[in-house]
Amino acid sequence: MFADKHHLKIGREGEDLISRILLNNHWQIIERNFRRKSDEIDIIAKSPDRTIVFIEVKTILIWENTKLTPEDNLTRAKLKKISRTCEFFARENPLLINEDKGWRIDLFAVDMGQNGKPSAVRHYRNIA
Repeated sequence: MFADKHHLKIGREGEDLISRILLNNHWQIIERNFRRKSDEIDIIAKSPDRTIVFIEVKTILIWENTKLTPEDNLTRAKLKKISRTCEFFARENPLLINEDKGWRIDLFAVDMGQNGKPSAVRHYRNIA
């Protein structure tokens, strides 16, 4: 039970960090933790160029397991689920989607240091 709560806390911290970064860079947060059935999108945002971006955030404590990266935790199966949920959201919210810009899926990878502060953040655009 402790491990699950700990994992969820670290994930929430990573999502909070990315949300602050996005807001500080003139993005608009549309929704967080959008759920459809058992699938979830961490953050749905509008970029400064008005593209709707579905964001998956992967956070890892770097001192717990230095062999894994946050990117390693994004499996093909997870990406397929995210893509399906993004397509559902886009169909259900056509007024949010700019015809010229469309939408994309981005990944933010967060390395969390031993002090509880991020030591690295990587942004991958259009991963699917």
